[in-house]
Amino acid sequence: MFIDEIEVSATAGHGGPGKVSFFPGYRTSPDGGIGGSGGSVYFKVNHNLATLAKFTQMRAIKAEHGYAGQSNLCDGKKGADLFVDVPPGTAIIDLETQQEEEVPLDGTPLLWCKGGKGGRGNASFKSSRHTAPRTAQPGLPGETRRVKLIMRLIADYGLIGLPNAGKSSLLNEITAAKVKTAAYAFTTLEPNLATLHGTVLADIPGLIEGASSGRGLGIKFLKHIEKVKMLLHCISSESDNLKRDYLTIRQELGQFNPALLEKPEHILLTKSDLISPSELKKIIRQLKAINAKVLVISIHDADALDDLKKLLT
Repeated sequence: MFIDEIEVSATAGHGGPGKVSFFPGYRTSPDGGIGGSGGSVYFKVNHNLATLAKFTQMRAIKAEHGYAGQSNLCDGKKGADLFVDVPPGTAIIDLETQQEEEVPLDGTPLLWCKGGKGGRGNASFKSSRHTAPRTAQPGLPGETRRVKLIMRLIADYGLIGLPNAGKSSLLNEITAAKVKTAAYAFTTLEPNLATLHGTVLADIPGLIEGASSGRGLGIKFLKHIEKVKMLLHCISSESDNLKRDYLTIRQELGQFNPALLEKPEHILLTKSDLISPSELKKIIRQLKAINAKVLVISIHDADALDDLKKLLT
């Protein structure tokens, strides 16, 4: 199952309690140690993960508590830090403060919840006026934060367009992908990644008018377009209104995130083998009036596919 958003609670370890103790035979010589600090919670990128599915079974993330202080001035052991693996492109959002941070791609752990400080033992309270304290601290609680994990695909190119615009068929043809295709809308229900000579392409499930406000597959997959370097806007040659199709998708992109409209974009006029050459010329003129970067594509045209591969590599 492709899971790209999930809410979990993250709790750092409680600090261990300090110890009330005295050296044997010396009731006025305190030897109680300090409790160990609680473990902290870190998030760390694991490039072998592709979704957040594992978190459906671990909605509560907890680091280890610190250990209690001991006699003979021995401090308690620190609780073990918890390093939580997440897929590349994962951002962590604090649901209370809305603070958002992206987990570094280089594997550097991101500290999210700091462990509680250990309590002081009675040896720490000894003074010239108070030589035999019988007081110790319980230790402080670790941070608890309710968070949302959001994974955004990291790809060089994003195939976008209305449902049944030929995105998945095109991805299958130019890469080793084996995405399910059929002659009906919403065949693709989750994003698909594929590589072409080291270049990563993402097939984003078909968008429709109102996607940015939740219609169809809604905003569930629009976020995956935010990281791509270039948009490949697929428009079917069979459309009865190509300009409307183009502007519908552009409107949804802009309403979701205006920055998406600033990304480089090529129009891929798909299924070109299904219309006559004269009609194709007319359509190309219409599209170039909107966007000069138009590439005519058919999965049955080897030369056109080679041109696309050159564009992508």
